[in-house]
Amino acid sequence: MKTSDLRAKDVAALEKEVADLLRAHFGLRMQKATQQLTNHSTLRKTRRDIARAKTILAEKKKGAAK
Repeated sequence: MKTSDLRAKDVAALEKEVADLLRAHFGLRMQKATQQLTNHSTLRKTRRDIARAKTILAEKKKGAAK
């Protein structure tokens, strides 16, 4: 996921995106635990996408507070 796509979204959409990414990451962790996950790089990718979305969300909330 690109940062430009995330920056175009509003706060509510970003919060929904973070929730969806967390849900997807949980599913991937469960697949890994049951040894059904074939591509382990997706865990790293989703973890970084979550961090990226949370960072932009915090920036937008801080900007709105000023």
